[in-house]
Amino acid sequence: MRPPAHPPALTHLLSVPQTLLKLVNVRLERPSVIPTDWYYHWDTLRRIAPPEGLTSEEWWAAIKLVRVSALRPIPLQDTAGHPFHYTMPDPLLRMLHRIDQLASGSVSLPEPITTSDTRERYVQSTLIEEAFTSSALEGAVSTRREAQEMIRQGRKPRNRSEQMILNNYRAMEFVRAVRDRPLTPDLVIQLRERLVVDTLDEPSIFRKPGDGIGVFDNATNTLLHAPPPADEIEMRLHAMCDFANQTETGPFLHPVVKAIVLHFWLAYDHPFTDGNGRTARALFYWMMLRQGFWLVEFISISSILRDAPSKYARSFLYTETDGNDLTYFILAQLRVVERSIDAMYAHLERKADEMRRVLGMTRSTISLNVRQQALLTNALRHPEQAYTIQSHQRSHGSAYATARADLLGLAERGLLEQRKQGKKFIFLPADSLADRLRALDH
Repeated sequence: MRPPAHPPALTHLLSVPQTLLKLVNVRLERPSVIPTDWYYHWDTLRRIAPPEGLTSEEWWAAIKLVRVSALRPIPLQDTAGHPFHYTMPDPLLRMLHRIDQLASGSVSLPEPITTSDTRERYVQSTLIEEAFTSSALEGAVSTRREAQEMIRQGRKPRNRSEQMILNNYRAMEFVRAVRDRPLTPDLVIQLRERLVVDTLDEPSIFRKPGDGIGVFDNATNTLLHAPPPADEIEMRLHAMCDFANQTETGPFLHPVVKAIVLHFWLAYDHPFTDGNGRTARALFYWMMLRQGFWLVEFISISSILRDAPSKYARSFLYTETDGNDLTYFILAQLRVVERSIDAMYAHLERKADEMRRVLGMTRSTISLNVRQQALLTNALRHPEQAYTIQSHQRSHGSAYATARADLLGLAERGLLEQRKQGKKFIFLPADSLADRLRALDH
């Protein structure tokens, strides 16, 4: 990937009195030339025609003066000891407001993630998707179907790629389990260890002095990011954990912004020999869950990042090349979170439509009586529900023989699974019940 062009130095532009006077006049008399609906890096801005009377460099300087006046610091420092900071432009505020509404559950939520019978099944599907796509971002080669089969059936991984996917899945389960624990270096190490089980040739945890580890463009072997010295890793890891655990007492830092900064921090410090990107994304989930954004259990950010991996990488580079301005990375990640939530709702709406179509089949083309239709409708909504002849008899006020015939008839069609439990039989919804109903309809 081509590194972005470095912005012209602001100090150099402002050292010319005529330029400084022009920029002051622009700020006072032409405020519309300062955009409020986008936050471009110089690498993009230099390709856009500037407002009349300004050069591209002068336009950039006018924009930067406004941004610099709005900077908010965070504790992270770069390798030279300079702080990172961010601003709060309008697009960022709009996305934060929408994520607040959607991800913390203050709006009406789809039934599949509010019903206890289906909630855990949906969580598992999301964890598998995140494990698959997060591993794919790091080079794992597999198919989604194979990944689902391996995890759901408990099959052992057949190669390193499948092991990466299984590791990601177990790490995300770990994140859910430790969401209420404070972040410590040991907890970060435990998380990373789960991500790299049986996938590394070199067993060491941290980078060592002289390792020469960095982030390179594979096509050109260009160094894109040189992490801090290895002898600073322990100190920086403690500082990151202090930041994560800190209760806000100074300037307000929005919880979602804090989770995104934590993601960036681990990736920037790059403390491990491998697994830094996966660990950083897992820490984002940990922070979001810890701060009450429980809906992130049902979204996969990596599935969005995988669609445009260069945008993900470029948001890091924009931050580093423009004076440690984290706004670029925060905006990029907020778009990813927003798109992930939208994708989740769209997926659930498709599932709801499918459910309505399948339920329609039970009432029309498939030859079932009303009692059987009612039971299958319930089974589709509650796939873990068990039925007995007695429970079906009580639900419909029917005779024992009628209830027995209903259930045995559904079992013969492969729609229910009959099992012996003690001295009585129970009936469970068959696996892939919706698919079975569709097959009967054809």
